[in-house]
Amino acid sequence: MKSFLIDRYAKGGALRLGESPVPELKDNDVMVGIHAAGVNPLDSKIRDGEFKLILPYRLPLILGNDVAGVVVRVGANVRQFKPGDKVYARPGQARIGTFAEYIAVHAADVAMKPKNLTMEEAASIPLVALTAWQALVERAKLKKGQKVLIHAGSGGVGVIAIQLAKHLGAHVATTTSTANIALVKSLGADVVVDYKKDDFEKVLQGYDVVLNSLGKDTLEKSLGVLKPGGKLISISGPPDPDFARQNGSGWLLQQVMRLLSSGIRRKSKSRGIDYSFLFMTANGGQLSKITSLIEAGEIRPVMDRVFPFERTDEALAYVETGRAKGKVVVAVK
Repeated sequence: MKSFLIDRYAKGGALRLGESPVPELKDNDVMVGIHAAGVNPLDSKIRDGEFKLILPYRLPLILGNDVAGVVVRVGANVRQFKPGDKVYARPGQARIGTFAEYIAVHAADVAMKPKNLTMEEAASIPLVALTAWQALVERAKLKKGQKVLIHAGSGGVGVIAIQLAKHLGAHVATTTSTANIALVKSLGADVVVDYKKDDFEKVLQGYDVVLNSLGKDTLEKSLGVLKPGGKLISISGPPDPDFARQNGSGWLLQQVMRLLSSGIRRKSKSRGIDYSFLFMTANGGQLSKITSLIEAGEIRPVMDRVFPFERTDEALAYVETGRAKGKVVVAVK
């Protein structure tokens, strides 16, 4: 099958279009004929080698963390899916590879595609929606009337997180550039801080939750927005010891992560704030709940561009500019 691979970790390196064997179908898997694949900053971070200690992939590696397509075969133990089903998924982190014609995914990580979305729209959803769900519903336990700041509101995670937070009944603030103010307001943001004109930490205060997807400076400034007892959840790091333990990292790596996060954990503790790092995980059950919200009109995809499969490398480069509004997708079929 055709696929886009990396042969080695290299910052800014090009993906190689090549031939790969169709993946093995295990007893609990579904084989998906890929119609579309979402493109994420995570793909470039994996290519650059940023996660090679946490996620020790075997090279060459097919990249891609979002998929929408049609089930072509099922494993011996699979009962909930059948050939012909239209599905979508974020494959388990050890089994990525959606920049290809086929992928085998554990059935527990798969959900039926929302009926009101195209394949390209569906492929834009899993990773970012699961990230938003696991941050706001699972980790923050966001409740009606609480105040949440979602950074980078026009980004892939931001556009879904704003809509999910509004569905949960929260008061939502977000940061974005001047050009994207109308977009984030249309998604439900109550307060919009134009980061080119204002410092969010001077404008906002008394918040219950901050979802951070930006750098260290933004992370630390976010402490000033939160009230005591608030939660600072970061999907861009630094990883904390809890994540290291959950990820099965060895003692040495746990100590490295403890050191990397010691500064922000110390500052958070002194203010009575809970800091945690979130690396989302595949979950078909949660994705099915997100499907229901999409079909009910509570959440809609926000698409920037769709690239043809042969231009996957170009699609990844475009995502790396940081200028995409919502998600970028490659159409495989």
